[in-house]
Amino acid sequence: MQEEPSQPIPTAAPESSSFRLVATLGLAGFFSGLVLVSAFLYTQPIIAANRAKALEQAIFRVLPGCTGFQTLELREGRLVALEKEAEEPKGGEEPRRIYAGYNEQEKLIGFAIPGEEPGYQDLVVALFGYNPTEKVIIGFEVLESKETPGLGDKIMKDAAFHANFEALAVEPAITVVKKGEKKKSNEIEAITGATISSKAVGRLLDKSMAGWRPLIEAYWKDYKKQDSE
Repeated sequence: MQEEPSQPIPTAAPESSSFRLVATLGLAGFFSGLVLVSAFLYTQPIIAANRAKALEQAIFRVLPGCTGFQTLELREGRLVALEKEAEEPKGGEEPRRIYAGYNEQEKLIGFAIPGEEPGYQDLVVALFGYNPTEKVIIGFEVLESKETPGLGDKIMKDAAFHANFEALAVEPAITVVKKGEKKKSNEIEAITGATISSKAVGRLLDKSMAGWRPLIEAYWKDYKKQDSE
């Protein structure tokens, strides 16, 4: 009796070891992280430079007649003028700063003050100009905002809304009223359909002035005294 030829026993396909799989994932994660960190380190100084340039341009716009400015930093309860080479923070807690604006005759004419306040979508970050002699806000510009396009974002470009800040009194407290109801110099006429964003601007200005005004008045008093000597 003839025997049937034996059939070869199939062998299982080799499987990737768990070590190889973990190593592959680890390498992929490492190189992905390296790309992200490299992109961050490359773009960070560019972003910082762009923000500094945008801030400088905004200072000149919110302080009419301003041709130069100096950075003032809050230190130990008072405003201190910084030298140019010391203006960039070196890390740690973000310093609190405002900007003193000067005219062509190098006379101090006002202060540019940054502030932020929650709006409808996210924080509204802005800069405004303050005249300490008249005690009025004389300019306003939004630096960052994610308010609703076509409605809340009108706080950035609506000419009628920005007319509120040509001589906005800071005494008594700044308030926001409906469109057509403005009767006092300390009132802001809201944008129709963007009341929440308009009120955010009002709160931003009022809170910023409440915090900075005593410091500004002390600095202004010292400046006037030195200027008269």
